Amino acid sequence: MSKKVLFSHSYFYPLDPKQWKNKTPYPPLATILAAAFLREKNYEVQLFDTNLKSNPSEIEPLLEQHPDYFVLYDDGFNYLSKMCLSNMRNAALEMIKMAKSKGLKVAVSSSDSSDHFEKYLNAGADCVLIGEAEDSLLEVLTKWDKKEDLDDSVLGIAYRKGEELIKNRSRPIRKNLDEFPLPAWDLVDVDAYKNIWSQGKYDFHLNLATTRGCPFKCNWCAKPIYGNRYNSRTPQHVIQEVKLLVENYQCNNFWMCDDIFGLKPGWVQEFNKELKKHKLNIRYKIQSRADLLVKEDTIEALAQSGCYEVWLGAESGSQTILDAMDKGTKLEEIKESTIKLQKHGVRVAYFLQFGYLGESKEDIQKTVDMIKSNKPNDIGVSVSYPLPGTLFYEKVKAEMKDKQNWTDSDDLAMMFQGTFNSSYYKTLHRYIHRIFRTQLGKRSLKNLFSAKFSQIEGRYLTLLPYNYLLSKKYQIKLSKLNNKQEQNVV
Repeated sequence: MSKKVLFSHSYFYPLDPKQWKNKTPYPPLATILAAAFLREKNYEVQLFDTNLKSNPSEIEPLLEQHPDYFVLYDDGFNYLSKMCLSNMRNAALEMIKMAKSKGLKVAVSSSDSSDHFEKYLNAGADCVLIGEAEDSLLEVLTKWDKKEDLDDSVLGIAYRKGEELIKNRSRPIRKNLDEFPLPAWDLVDVDAYKNIWSQGKYDFHLNLATTRGCPFKCNWCAKPIYGNRYNSRTPQHVIQEVKLLVENYQCNNFWMCDDIFGLKPGWVQEFNKELKKHKLNIRYKIQSRADLLVKEDTIEALAQSGCYEVWLGAESGSQTILDAMDKGTKLEEIKESTIKLQKHGVRVAYFLQFGYLGESKEDIQKTVDMIKSNKPNDIGVSVSYPLPGTLFYEKVKAEMKDKQNWTDSDDLAMMFQGTFNSSYYKTLHRYIHRIFRTQLGKRSLKNLFSAKFSQIEGRYLTLLPYNYLLSKKYQIKLSKLNNKQEQNVV
């Protein structure tokens, strides 16, 4: 008789007010992929999807159904899970304790547990899966099926042996990703997700991952699950999943949640051919790097295949800061890729990061100037966030005190001694957004009598005076905060 495995994860959108307000939740992709992998190995799998839940205690009815094992497996493809927010850690620890109170064996896989396995073992977890976890999980459950203790033969895990906490050697990564089954989408209540999206302003999207890892070495970027590598599924394998989601859930919009989409030479071009071959018309958005997108044929293939938006890790308008981050991109590449993408009708969005070590007022102004000059279609603003395992973390960990994680994604607290304090950067966050929206309003004004003038442009134009006045308000507040800090009042 097959063993029953209850899967869950630890991200609760309602516990992250900023993200819940957006109304754009994505199913736990890595979780349902691990569930599909175990089901292929003849385990009976079930999912408690926390994404749309408000309280960890809602798992209680499923625990009462007496599964054999509880596996808390976070979505390592989602940047929200990678942030290791304290709200979500607390929820994870609570679910672990609830499962242990029912006498279940508990295994955990997440970015946070990979970095802090002792916290999860001390909360009652029997095993923490470190890094890429599917094969480790299968070996752990096989041991438990046989009533055997965990030992050093199982790579990529941490566990307790008596009073001792043991971390085994790392497991070699999987290179052929086509060997994995398609995610168990049947475990997800897709209609519930559609309902949440319908309450917001965006078209419904589902998430896909075509790769694992990132080979670049930005010194603030942590990669505790998939590491500093890059392996991709074949376009043909990805097309199978696209067809499944289009046919079963009538979804044609996708977030390709790879750290870097289409890095492998020729991959995007082949993907485009496969979409045409199967007569699949989709729209999708990706994350990429400016230096990878300066080749015209890649951008053409992206546009032809349905890519409508690219999020670039622009980070800063100061080359000094980019070099300090080991970013490996040039300001000229950011501008050139933006121009080429927009020329092909692809929206460009910038991830911007403030507060990095050594950042000055002049560096901040250069970022403002870059926004005005390059005219991206959207921005996402954050402050530098130290994560274990990064060179950046090692540089600032001596300055970090009790608060080492944000409570939620809108926390934006500085956890080390930057050039300015948290109040300054939170005000800067608001200022940058108002500056950006003011620029959108001015662009809309220029297009007022154009045939391309859209409803969204009308909204930006209507709000132009409001955003302009708010930008001036925040500019004055920034100046006052700066003066106080220089006087050592704050």
